Amino acid sequence: MASPPPIDFEKIRESSDGSVTGFARLAFKEAIASNPYFAAGGGLMVLGTGLALARLAVVKGLGFLYRQMLVDLEIPSKDKLYLWFLEWMAQHKHRRLRHLLVETNFTQHDNGAVSTKFLLVPGPGKHLIRYQGAWMLVSRERLGKLLDMTSGAPFETVTLTTLYSDRGLFPKLLAEAKVMALKAQEGKTVLYSSWGPDWRPFGSPRIKRRLGSVVLDEGVSETVLEDVKDFLSNGSWYHERGIPYRRGYLLHGPPGSGKTSFIQALAGELDYNICILNLAENNLTDDRLNHLMNHLPQRSILLLEDIDAAFNKRTQTNELGYQSGVTFSGLLNALDGVASAEECLTFMTSNHPERLDPALLRPGRIDFKIMVGNATESQVRRMFLRFYDDEELCDRFVSEFVALGYNGKVSTAQLQGLFVFNKNDAQNALNMLPTLGQAAKGF
Repeated sequence: MASPPPIDFEKIRESSDGSVTGFARLAFKEAIASNPYFAAGGGLMVLGTGLALARLAVVKGLGFLYRQMLVDLEIPSKDKLYLWFLEWMAQHKHRRLRHLLVETNFTQHDNGAVSTKFLLVPGPGKHLIRYQGAWMLVSRERLGKLLDMTSGAPFETVTLTTLYSDRGLFPKLLAEAKVMALKAQEGKTVLYSSWGPDWRPFGSPRIKRRLGSVVLDEGVSETVLEDVKDFLSNGSWYHERGIPYRRGYLLHGPPGSGKTSFIQALAGELDYNICILNLAENNLTDDRLNHLMNHLPQRSILLLEDIDAAFNKRTQTNELGYQSGVTFSGLLNALDGVASAEECLTFMTSNHPERLDPALLRPGRIDFKIMVGNATESQVRRMFLRFYDDEELCDRFVSEFVALGYNGKVSTAQLQGLFVFNKNDAQNALNMLPTLGQAAKGF
C-alpha cells in the first residue's frame, strides 16, 4: 500500500504568520489535503453527516412551524359528538369528500311496509371542508385492527386540522353539529337500545305520541301521570331524607291492552326518551346490566318489557328459573343495590304478574303497580268517538259490545284493528263487531 506524500514544513513555515498557532493550523490543513484516504472516504462521510443534519433541521423546522401555525382537534368514536359531527359533515355544503360510507336506517312498520333511509357520511380517509371561510382537513382513521369487544365495531377517530388562527371556529362547529342533531329529534321520542356498554339510538326518532291517543280505563292514565310528575318534582325531598331517588312502576295486564303504548305516550308527555333493555339477551351480564342502568341518557325512561318472560318464581330448591343472561339477584341489585342508579325512572310490563317473584315486587324495586286491562264500556265509547263522529251509532255499538259479553274480554288492540279496517265506515264496524269473539281466543 502506497504511503501518503511527505509534508513540506519549509513551505508551511514561509506561509504562516510566524506564530505557533498559525503554523499548527497550516500543518493540519496540509496533512488533510495531502491524505488520499480522507479525500476518498472521509469527505463523503462529512457530506453525508451534513445532509443528515440538514434534513433533521428541516424536519424540526417544519414541526415547529406546524405547531405554531396549525392546530388539531381529535374526536374519538366513543364520544357522543362523533356521530353528530359525521351527520353534520354529511349535510355540509362546502365539503370535498374523497371516500363515502353509507349508513342505512331500516324500519319495518306494523302493517308490513318498510321504510329505508340512506345517509352518506365521510368514510375513512382525508377530506377537505370549508367552514366560515376557513379550510379544514378532516381525517377519519380506524385504529389498526383494534375492535370494541363488546360491540364488535372498530375504534375510530376523526381529526380536524386548521390554521392556529382559526382555532376559535372549533367550538362553533361542534355547537352547530349538536344543534343539528338535537333539532332532528325535536318534537320526537328517541328510542335507545343497548350496544355493548353504551346506549345508542334505535332507528329514527318517533313522533311524540299524545297521551290522549292511548285510551285506558277511567283514571288509570291520570293516576300514573300524577305520580310520575310528583316523583320528578321532589328530588330534593328524597336527597334530604337519604332516600334513593328512583322509582319503579309495573304495568300489568293481558296482551294488547296498551301498556307499552301508554309508556311511549307518557314519555312524549314528559319530553323524555325511552331506553329499551331486553333482559333475555344472551350476552347481558350482571355487570353490564348495572353499567347500563347507571349510564342512562339524560331524561330517559328505562323500559323492561315482559319481565315475567325473563324471570319466573324461584323453585322449591331455591334455584332461579331464569332464561336471561343475568341472574335474578343481579337484577335485584341493579334495581336497588348499593351500586344501583340514582334519578332513575323504571317501567316494567308483565302479562302474567302472578309469575313474578315477591322479592321483585317489594317497594324500592317496584313502588307503583297498576292494572291495564281489556276494553271496558267506557273505553269502547271513547275509542269509537275518536274514530267516528256519530253519537247515535256509538250508543248502538257500545250496547252491542256489552250484549255480546265482550266487556273486559276484548283487548283495545283488537278494537283498534276493527276501527282501522273500517276507518271510513262506522256502520260496517258495527256489523263486524261479532267477529271479535272469534278472534279473541280463550273466551
